[in-house]
Amino acid sequence: MARMSQRDRALAVHEILTREFPLIPSLLNYRNPFELVVAVILSAQTTDAAVNRTTPELFRRFPEPGALASAPPEELESLVRPLGFFRIKARNIRLASEVLVREFAGRVPEEMEDLLRIPGVGRKSANVLLFHIHGKPAVIVDTHFGRVVRRLGLTAARDPGMVETELAAMLPEEVRSSFSMRINLHGRKTCVARKPACYRCSVEKLCLYEAKTPLPG
Repeated sequence: MARMSQRDRALAVHEILTREFPLIPSLLNYRNPFELVVAVILSAQTTDAAVNRTTPELFRRFPEPGALASAPPEELESLVRPLGFFRIKARNIRLASEVLVREFAGRVPEEMEDLLRIPGVGRKSANVLLFHIHGKPAVIVDTHFGRVVRRLGLTAARDPGMVETELAAMLPEEVRSSFSMRINLHGRKTCVARKPACYRCSVEKLCLYEAKTPLPG
């Protein structure tokens, strides 16, 4: 392992995780691109499960960008209150809908620069949209991804933008998105934040993490 380049090690990790996670579905429930935009905005600092419990009623009342753009703020706040930061999130999904209607004819744009013009959409969210909606290569840097790639020794960067840049330079375009999703799933299942299960990790031999967790008992 010591003689492997970072690129080769990253690809070896991806190969193993592909066997472990052959399917990489979206963790957010949605039926169309507009719903994914809203769900992604709502997912900030909360769980995907909580968002999935909230969005069905939200989309029942406001099924398309024009309807959500004109929704009463108080009603939106009530609907998204369980997710925390509900005033900010209600404002963002309303403003995002206005931008989609006004600037993109209700469609979700497919360029990073345009996606970043949507209120509540940062680079991580934009990369999620690029991958799941438009099938474009994307390095999706969330908390799980950053933690796992640092432990693996693929980057030492803490800034999400730098992590994205370094991993994008390391990975071929055709695996960037799937690598991102599988690293995320691995971080949720095994390489968890407080006590990673290194003793049952499928990529442990490729990992440079120094404080590996021993087998319990």
